[in-house]
Amino acid sequence: MNSGEFRRRGKEMVDFVADYLEGIERRQVYPDVEPGYLRPLIPTTAPEEPDTFEDILNDVEKIIMPGVTHWHSPYFFAYFPSANSYPALLADILCGAIGCIGFSWAASPACTELETVMMDWLGKMLKLPEAFLAGQGGEGGGVIQGSASEATLVALLAARTKVVRRLQAASPGLTQGAIMEKLVAYSSDQVVATLGTTSCCSFDNLLEVGPICNKEDMWLHIDAAYAGSSFICPEFRHLLNGVEFADSFNFNPHKWMLVNFDCSAMWVKKRTDLIGAFKLDPLYLKHGHQDSGLITDYRHWQLPLGRRFRSLKMWFVFRMYGVKGLQAYIRKHVQLAHEFERLVHQDPRFEVCAEVTLGLVCFRLKGSNKLNEDLLERINKAKKIHLVPCHLRDKFVLRFAICARTVEFAHVQWAWEHIRQLATDLLRAEKD
Repeated sequence: MNSGEFRRRGKEMVDFVADYLEGIERRQVYPDVEPGYLRPLIPTTAPEEPDTFEDILNDVEKIIMPGVTHWHSPYFFAYFPSANSYPALLADILCGAIGCIGFSWAASPACTELETVMMDWLGKMLKLPEAFLAGQGGEGGGVIQGSASEATLVALLAARTKVVRRLQAASPGLTQGAIMEKLVAYSSDQVVATLGTTSCCSFDNLLEVGPICNKEDMWLHIDAAYAGSSFICPEFRHLLNGVEFADSFNFNPHKWMLVNFDCSAMWVKKRTDLIGAFKLDPLYLKHGHQDSGLITDYRHWQLPLGRRFRSLKMWFVFRMYGVKGLQAYIRKHVQLAHEFERLVHQDPRFEVCAEVTLGLVCFRLKGSNKLNEDLLERINKAKKIHLVPCHLRDKFVLRFAICARTVEFAHVQWAWEHIRQLATDLLRAEKD
């Protein structure tokens, strides 16, 4: 494929993607395939001679799409949102074209410096304490990780390294084994201090946990993977009160801020704590500016060595939506969640099981866990909408998360009527 064909095929692909997203509402949200469906549909080996682009694109529709769960369908209400927007898609094209591997400043200065600035932009949007920002000469700063799980592991390893070195300095005679015996990590059943748990979007009280961690000199990591995006809205910023006690903080713009996966934003108060745990300096990665104090080498902030130019999609999205546009998007999702909550309350057969704070509603039929398991099975077998469950205080609960960028009240209302009808059929069958 030369540049001329790339131009032509690129335009075709943009049309294909635009048609897909515009027509996604008409596709069945959950695939009707069985495990192993794909292997018989493709050759057992790669082709010896090139295939045509037309054949490949035809096979996308024929082979791939039947097995796709359409996360961006307005009838997808499972898990949490997976962000998607046209500016982010365009930025990803540019990221792929530039194709730099930004493990150091020298490897591509713009890749490093834009990430530092975008993380400061985002930190200011959340009104994070100044200590978390890189600024012109701060001790903290932000980095884009692949996922919140990755950020949690990075924080854990950095905390361990920091404590091990502290113990070694205080007691040089301690063996490695003796040091490891002294290390303790505290967690709840949701892993770390969490703002917006996956099961029901509950919030730990940072104003209680934080001072204890500071008093005991314990590293406090906060995970706000889903909820963090909402903190750009003044009315939700109080949910982040207490972040000033944290050593590290993370949330996922790739969930609810229109920045495509992967883009997990992590900040630390002292970047030397991360660098101390992950520093890697073979000769071939050294460069003339690394000891100047003026640059960042992000390979010291993460598990992998390589990294993509992910800050481009943040830059595109923040500029093309503006803070007000992003706030409006989040507020709309929260409003739709409260509309669904209102609908649930109107049917006495159902109950809402947790406070609706953001875009998630936890609800169930009044009755046994088995009854609700059967209802969920009927919902997902019908494949008109897609939901996933959770357990709350030993109750089997259905989660209704507002996810898609294009979802409107009409979709929420239709989904509720669909759920009500399936519940009616189920209760009638139970009586019979």
